[in-house]
Amino acid sequence: MLAALRAAPGPASAAWVQEELGCALAYTTVVTILTRLLAKGAVTRERAGRSFVWTPTADQADLAALRMRKVLDGEQDRQAVLASFVTGLLPQDERMLRELLDQAGEAEE
Repeated sequence: MLAALRAAPGPASAAWVQEELGCALAYTTVVTILTRLLAKGAVTRERAGRSFVWTPTADQADLAALRMRKVLDGEQDRQAVLASFVTGLLPQDERMLRELLDQAGEAEE
């Protein structure tokens, strides 16, 4: 759904998204999914006549990060979750994470 919105030349209606997906999803299903994405902050909407047009606010990386934060926020032992995540990283991913943390630390200073 987000890929279809990102392919749009501008804000898109639910009917346009439905047509772009080329699948058998009902219009109401498309609107329901877009509304759920709105609640997650992945899209915005604005009134256009009697309906809405939708615009993506998040890319795939943003959505993946949001899902990761939700999982982390839902756990009581954040340290154990983070430790398990880090120990499962490939060496190149661990290096990348260290570099990103260093950059974030430098930005805060």
